[in-house]
Amino acid sequence: MDSMTIIAVASIITAGITIAIGVVGPSLGEGRAVATALTSLAQQPDASATITRTLFVGLAMIESTAIYCFVVSMILIFANPFWNHVIAQTAGK
Repeated sequence: MDSMTIIAVASIITAGITIAIGVVGPSLGEGRAVATALTSLAQQPDASATITRTLFVGLAMIESTAIYCFVVSMILIFANPFWNHVIAQTAGK
């Protein structure tokens, strides 16, 4: 196996692991946030506007973690800086 293939395989595997692990935490956090918000809405229906607004802000912040993991995996697959290094070394030979 040449070095370009090794870097490609390592990038794809690392991108998959990044997505797999990086999505578990936010999904559990979002589920817990929604469950707590629904409990709060059931107990205090008069505060529904405040609870809903706070819920959406919290969900957006939780979801940003999953989006960052997605961006990192896309960088690993499509814009990996190690590929440029290997191509430069191969061209120099």
